[in-house]
Amino acid sequence: QVQLVESGGGLVQAGGSLRLSCAASGSIFSINTMDWYRQAPGKQRELVAGISRGGSRNYADSVLGRFTITRDDAKKTVYLQMNSLKPEDTAVYYCASAVVLTATMRGENRYWGQGTQVTVSS
Repeated sequence: QVQLVESGGGLVQAGGSLRLSCAASGSIFSINTMDWYRQAPGKQRELVAGISRGGSRNYADSVLGRFTITRDDAKKTVYLQMNSLKPEDTAVYYCASAVVLTATMRGENRYWGQGTQVTVSS
């Protein structure tokens, strides 16, 4: 069974930084895309950043230039470096990964972490 575990959330003042981590574990052959989403109270979950297996990155306009997504395939871990944080970045942050379980598997399965709270005070 595949598990994703996020860490690194917390309370920070506006203008500060946090680094989120999400480690995948279990029987995994490879991981394709790795994404970070967030959900603020009363709002829909939104894609914050994503990174492909080849390293291509995409970001939400609201975080472009402030957040950086990276991955370490040896550790099966994706990171989100968040700088110049704003109160509107306050949300629960979730990682999601598209996982290939075996060498002969067709397609991929999508797994989600449990979420980590990020709170930015003004």
